[in-house]
Amino acid sequence: MNNGARIALTGFMGVGKSSVARHLSHMLKCRRVDLDHVIEVRERRRIVEIIDADGIDRYREIETHYLEHVLAEPSTQILSLGGGTWTVEQNREMLKASSYTTVWLEATFEHCWMNISHSKKDRPLARNKQAALKLFEERQKVYCLADWHVIIRPDYSSYDVAAKIADEIFS
Repeated sequence: MNNGARIALTGFMGVGKSSVARHLSHMLKCRRVDLDHVIEVRERRRIVEIIDADGIDRYREIETHYLEHVLAEPSTQILSLGGGTWTVEQNREMLKASSYTTVWLEATFEHCWMNISHSKKDRPLARNKQAALKLFEERQKVYCLADWHVIIRPDYSSYDVAAKIADEIFS
């Protein structure tokens, strides 16, 4: 079932990128990398701490730096991006140049907000619903540039989404 394809999952925070990547890598028996996790481990700070202390612009520079390193690792087949990674043109170009197929996990704002509001994770760019909605609407214009779109329905689990991607891209 694993044909060697490399995919990067994008989409708004709370859509389930990390969970889908985890299931997908298990199904396909291949290596996955969560970019947010890489940043937190290497920077020895949580993303919220980086953004609060250094600002969003500096965070995007750090994110691009680590994305470049991750893309250089040939063993990575599944990559879950941060919610804003795909919004940076340089990042989109690097992913394309590294032969990644990008998959937008597309969901409604209410679906994402429900996950954000029930999460223990502090999301500095979505500390209130109005700010999150504004960001969601802005990012839709860029997420749609992904190679594939997978619509997240309310009755889909992250496992269901991973199985759909495995079937459509990796078979």
